[in-house]
Amino acid sequence: MTALSRIPPVTLLLGLAGLALLATWFSLDTGSATITVAEALRDPATPEARILWQLRLPRTLSAFVTGALLGLAGALMQVLLRNPLADPYVLGVSGGASVGALLALLLGAGAFWVPCWAFSGALFSTLLVFSLAHGRGSWDTTRLLLTGVVLASGWGALISLLLAVSPAAQIQGMLFWLMGDLSYAQLPAVGGAVLVLLAATALRFSSALNLMGGGALHAAALGVQVTRMRILIYVSASLATAVAVTQAGNIGFIGLLAPHMLRLGGGRDYRVLVPGVTLLGGTLLLLADALARSVIAPRQLPVGVLTALIGIPLFLFLLYRSRISRHG
Repeated sequence: MTALSRIPPVTLLLGLAGLALLATWFSLDTGSATITVAEALRDPATPEARILWQLRLPRTLSAFVTGALLGLAGALMQVLLRNPLADPYVLGVSGGASVGALLALLLGAGAFWVPCWAFSGALFSTLLVFSLAHGRGSWDTTRLLLTGVVLASGWGALISLLLAVSPAAQIQGMLFWLMGDLSYAQLPAVGGAVLVLLAATALRFSSALNLMGGGALHAAALGVQVTRMRILIYVSASLATAVAVTQAGNIGFIGLLAPHMLRLGGGRDYRVLVPGVTLLGGTLLLLADALARSVIAPRQLPVGVLTALIGIPLFLFLLYRSRISRHG
């Protein structure tokens, strides 16, 4: 057993909360304008201070909420499909949400309808994966991964088709948004409310989620209403993904890495995992967005590109570490 796996749950959550606060401070201090939080607090009337409060603060809060939603969606999908490789990006759920949102934009739907269409696309994708990946009596890991790959490819083809038929004036913005973009982030009032609601619901049913991780038959034998729990997880993961995609576009690997890293740190109980992945997912996206703004400043990288560049080698390293832990 590694040292990380012996971290007490309270210590783990307090450490993640402290890390989230540090990442928030770093995000607020990072940008092309030379202004820090301390300077803005001393003189909030300067133009630089207004940049921090009116531009950086909404972007920072939106990045945290988006990352937290993706982390929570990944944790829920992993218990639903009983596979640590499940996440909204790998299984094509975020692709379905992106197609729904792009269709709404292309058809000129109002701001209210874009999240609704994104939610419909995410829910449809989740239902497809859930139904097609189920083998005879249990989840089939190979079928799950193949279904996710094929479905993600299909959504990618539909996204390309939508871009091909879109007006030329909209294509550049749509492409940047699809790569994950927080440049035009607003205060995430809706996203924050959804995050609080979903996290509270997941905590309320954390005992059932722990039992679901052991399999449907095991959970049913211990009194869990499996069908109702599956529907609840369906809707919760799809809603979290849809809201995250609506706020920031298609951002991968946060929902895959945050639960995996937390489990390596000892957070396997969903009473710890739910608050842990919200804190860790938000922190990861905060740090990625701050780097995206500073790597080639004053130009900015799409944050989704940076999460993929960082997430792929980090996830491979985590897989290697978990393999060593199992055999070592």
